[in-house]
Amino acid sequence: MRLIRNIFTIVSIMTATLAPAQETGNADVAGLIRTYFETYHHSMSKIDKIKLQNFTVDADSQSVKVIVGGSFADQIFTPEVVDSVYKDIRQLLPDSLRRYNLSIVTEDHRIEDLVPNFFRKNKKEHDQSRLLQKEYTGSPWVTNVSRPYRADKGLEGKHIALWQSHGRYFKNSEKNWAWQRPNMYCTNEDVFSQSFVVPYIIPMLQNAGAIVFTPRERDWQRNEVIVDNDGQSSTGMYMESYSKHNKPKQHWTTAKAYGFAQYKQIYETCDTPFVDGTSRYISTVTSSEGNAFAQWVPELPENGRYAVYVTYHSYANSTTDAHYTVYHKGGKTEFKVNQKIGGGTWVYLGTFDFDAGFNSHAMVTLSNASQTKSIVSADAVRFGGGMGNVVSQSEECNTPQSGMPRWVEAAKYSTFWYGMPYSVHTGGFGADEYKNDINSRSKAINYLCGGSMFNPNNEGLRVPLEATIAFHTDAGYYTNDSVFGSLAIYRTAFNNGLTGAGLDRYVSRDLASILLTNLLTDLKKYKWEIRQLWNRNYGEAREPLTPTCILEMLSHQNFTDVKLAYDPHFKFDFCRSVYKSIVKFIATEHKKSYVIQPLPVHAFSISLNETKGTAELHWAETKDPSEPTATAQQYIVYTRIGNEGFDNGTLVKECKHSVKLIPNTTYSFRVTAVNQGGESFPSETLSAGIASENKGTILVVNGFTRLEAPYSTDNDSVCGFDLDKDPGVQYGAFTGFVGRQQCFDKTRAGIESKTGLGYSGEELAGKIIMGNTFDYPYIHGQAIMTTRSHSFTSTSEEAFSKGTYDLQHFKAIDVIYGVQKKFSDKTLKLLDKFGKNNGNLLVSGANIAQAVSGISTLSASVTGQLCDKSVTEIHGNKTSFNFYREMNETCYSVPEASQLKAQKNAFPMLLYADGTTAAVASKGTSGNQNGINAGKSVVLGFPLETITSQANINRLMRGIIKFFE
Repeated sequence: MRLIRNIFTIVSIMTATLAPAQETGNADVAGLIRTYFETYHHSMSKIDKIKLQNFTVDADSQSVKVIVGGSFADQIFTPEVVDSVYKDIRQLLPDSLRRYNLSIVTEDHRIEDLVPNFFRKNKKEHDQSRLLQKEYTGSPWVTNVSRPYRADKGLEGKHIALWQSHGRYFKNSEKNWAWQRPNMYCTNEDVFSQSFVVPYIIPMLQNAGAIVFTPRERDWQRNEVIVDNDGQSSTGMYMESYSKHNKPKQHWTTAKAYGFAQYKQIYETCDTPFVDGTSRYISTVTSSEGNAFAQWVPELPENGRYAVYVTYHSYANSTTDAHYTVYHKGGKTEFKVNQKIGGGTWVYLGTFDFDAGFNSHAMVTLSNASQTKSIVSADAVRFGGGMGNVVSQSEECNTPQSGMPRWVEAAKYSTFWYGMPYSVHTGGFGADEYKNDINSRSKAINYLCGGSMFNPNNEGLRVPLEATIAFHTDAGYYTNDSVFGSLAIYRTAFNNGLTGAGLDRYVSRDLASILLTNLLTDLKKYKWEIRQLWNRNYGEAREPLTPTCILEMLSHQNFTDVKLAYDPHFKFDFCRSVYKSIVKFIATEHKKSYVIQPLPVHAFSISLNETKGTAELHWAETKDPSEPTATAQQYIVYTRIGNEGFDNGTLVKECKHSVKLIPNTTYSFRVTAVNQGGESFPSETLSAGIASENKGTILVVNGFTRLEAPYSTDNDSVCGFDLDKDPGVQYGAFTGFVGRQQCFDKTRAGIESKTGLGYSGEELAGKIIMGNTFDYPYIHGQAIMTTRSHSFTSTSEEAFSKGTYDLQHFKAIDVIYGVQKKFSDKTLKLLDKFGKNNGNLLVSGANIAQAVSGISTLSASVTGQLCDKSVTEIHGNKTSFNFYREMNETCYSVPEASQLKAQKNAFPMLLYADGTTAAVASKGTSGNQNGINAGKSVVLGFPLETITSQANINRLMRGIIKFFE
């Protein structure tokens, strides 16, 4: 009888009515549960419709099972969400069933099993099938041994793969190069994602100790010089040398194995440059006796920053600590490379400053010194990202080059240049370069980690990559000012539901869920939204055999998203959230605690002690209220002498540091905060110098702190960005523009053509636009030092406004306002007081009306703004020069400059080419009716540092200082 009753219960519940057992006396329970899910709202995720698929009661086991479909699995599950859903459903059950074991299932998993391990409060509840059961015990691929810290609770020695969306590709059907996504709002997905990944996410991960691989080119340097042992290069020298104690048997020898050689300028994808040449090898020595060296000396075409890559051949007995040294403008930086892995591809060491031509501080050396008896391999060294030189394989063999820097191009072409097999970059989709590119990103990851513990069943380069993220932007838009938000995609139905390391592929859902959850938390002040977690069959989520997800960061079609994403403050916070999520995910996988790297320091200032001949540096730690572990433990002070590069840094324990200065030399400093999680982004750069015959010290105040999105407009009929009116100010170099917006019509939203809202040209594609480098006290200071009679120091405006200095000790104050639009009243009051106490003031900037009106001793007024960008010349006082008006890669631009008028006893000092006043000088006043002795002043209606020639900056500065004397 009991068996019959149980069968009746199960059958009745699985009928169309989905009603609970009749003996409960409540036939409407299933309807209540159905209604609950139909009206279910998740506070964090924007999920679609939900459907109750099944509701069963098993009286024997005293269990209730609720199976939910639709979009229910697309939400983020946290312990709080799970508890809330269980509580709600249990309340809908009749009293007779509330004590039964309740299971709520979606996507064939109980919802509590979809909570990422990271969010589970009790470690005993961690799903071990999604956690690593062994550790990689080999040496990291690359280790910077000159770095003065270790991030043992960050990502030290961990290998992460990522890529920055699509790229330009050859569209065979149209026989031309094309973007994979449309040009919208002055950008497109192919390049906009770069502005997140390259300047923010990769450095944050590297600062945490990670080795980062990306199948798209990361270096924005257009030039490329390859120096190779095969000697075919005309732009560099490869040399081998030996110490005097070298034994005869320790000689470099040509290997029988293949190596890199560049015999062509243009390559088709059927070519094989990584097997066209030879490589060299030598046995290691464990002492200084018998040392041998390989040297690569490039002839670089221009001064600039160049990424440095090396390549070698991997042997079974290769060394795990090949000792490379990069000589650059800042000194030398040493690396250890594990040559057992990664042979036959370009291995990134770092990015450094170099001078043009042949230089002793532009060179890479490789030693055979090692801690083990093994083999060291030497092949080619590459300087710079370069221009695209790979074309689509075609029967006609006349496919044109893209004409773009390599970083613009799709991964399909860079993976070829990285030595990946044909099956990675081309095989599988014939002439369809679009599909080849999508395929190449995932295949490159699997090939790179093939043979490692993370992908042991496939051949490859044995690099232990343990997580992969594809960064994209998505389509979709709202017609109001709502945020479209972020979406994450993972895939479980592949490779028998396992990663290459044998983990349950739901580990990828953990990664995706952590990313979205942290974005929602970290970006609250921006009112950011997250959308869904999709378990969908996207190739980039499916193919990599590491834990992998696609992060659709935002919608490139949605104006509000793009407006936020152009803001460098938002971008930093977004990318820091991503970095933190990766740290938390990796720490959980390894069952270890973690520490988040600190935020950048603030209130940086330098004081001179001319008696001791020292610069005294002070700064303050920045607290991170959202991350209790992100506390600074130490600091690194980086130093640049003259026009050299920055050194490897000096580790200090306190928020101060003293540096001895050589007279008549400009020193520059920047500071980072460090803890066990890694290193923060740097402070602004401040500079100082002591003149051997000082007639008075000048204080340089950096008031140019602006970081901002381009000018935008948004009303009932139009919206978009006007780069000509104001391109905004990005953080350092920016590569995210493709062209000016041409269609602003809101009624054309969602149309991906020339008539669609947001449609933009591509005259800026592949170009670097310089933003705020936070390095302008150096330019001003260099000019001051050319007088050889005035010392100078510099400070952040924040430190200045706090009254850090006794201003009476300064001969003059030089205030840098750049294209600043917001001004500190505290700073203006201090400057006003200084001027009234007979202090000399130099104030320069493009939008200085507020500054001029706030400092009474500046005898000038702003009469208007110079908008005509054809006016680039300034002349007067027997000199003339140009300043940057248009966007360019050298300096931020000045779309509008202040037109001035001399007041009181002041006079025009410089004129724009259109005849309006560009600069005003005042000889000050002595003993006026208020008893005020106002000092001399010079007001420049344009930023001094935007003058296109340093020689002209120096000349103008010397003239101003002479006037002050």
